[in-house]
Amino acid sequence: MEPITLTTPRLELRVFVPDDADEVHTACQDPDIQRWTTVPSPYTRQDAEYFLTRVVPDGWRDDTEYTFAVRLREGGPVLAAAGLHHPRSGSWEVGFWTAKEHRGRGYMTETVLALARWAFTELDCTRLEWRAEVGNTGSRAIAEKTGFTIEGVLRAGLPNKGTLRDSWVGSLLPSDLGLAGTTPYLPAPRTED
Repeated sequence: MEPITLTTPRLELRVFVPDDADEVHTACQDPDIQRWTTVPSPYTRQDAEYFLTRVVPDGWRDDTEYTFAVRLREGGPVLAAAGLHHPRSGSWEVGFWTAKEHRGRGYMTETVLALARWAFTELDCTRLEWRAEVGNTGSRAIAEKTGFTIEGVLRAGLPNKGTLRDSWVGSLLPSDLGLAGTTPYLPAPRTED
């Protein structure tokens, strides 16, 4: 797929470009980003360049990962990164990080909602998944604010820096956003435990 730009009332989500290397490198120096995401630690300038010149364009070209730089619509620095990845059987997974100085302003909730709407309306996504290592309460708060149903804990569900870690998992369906799905959904009957 050719890269696209998405907009929200406050934000522009556009493909990363090589000129973003300094901002990505600086943001990824944050110990929380290195701790809770799969970015390398320590995170070098070469890591940022590889991400921007190989990972991002390869994902778009191969339709395996659509990664966006998040900025205010009127311009300014990279606030965050967000993307859809690991497509399988109509389902995509969302991943994200926010630069430390831009957290707590609702930017990522707005971003994830925009990505979800795009996935459900343009990518024939039937289910959007969110995963985060157990303990990453910031990521979980965004998932919950966005409307994800937290489904439980996957044991050894997230490889990160050579170690399998338990992960929370949640899902968002088109109907959760008032959208029609591409495939009918028949939920299991609720039973008392």
